[in-house]
Amino acid sequence: MKNFSLISLLFVTLSLSAQDKKEVLKTQIVEASCGQCQFGLKAKGCDLAVRIDGKAYFVDGSSIDKHGDAHATDGFCEAIRKAAVVGKVKNDRFIATSFTLLPEENKEQK
Repeated sequence: MKNFSLISLLFVTLSLSAQDKKEVLKTQIVEASCGQCQFGLKAKGCDLAVRIDGKAYFVDGSSIDKHGDAHATDGFCEAIRKAAVVGKVKNDRFIATSFTLLPEENKEQK
């Protein structure tokens, strides 16, 4: 009986530890801009992209038009902005589950 209990406990422990663990995605602060105009990515038109650790990726899950006029002086085709994003890189694209454009930093007047 003792052996059966020990084997049962071992089986339960192994089956619990073998469960798939969900990947926890953290918020990252990244550079965001037009992939073609600012990051030199190849594609037609203007598309939202992020630069993570020096490498640029097109974004799925948000679009350049959701964040104002891309061709305004502070738009993505004219400026690189900071964004708080949650997601992961898959097949050389950034799959965003959250994309929040951060306010521009105030530049000091001299």
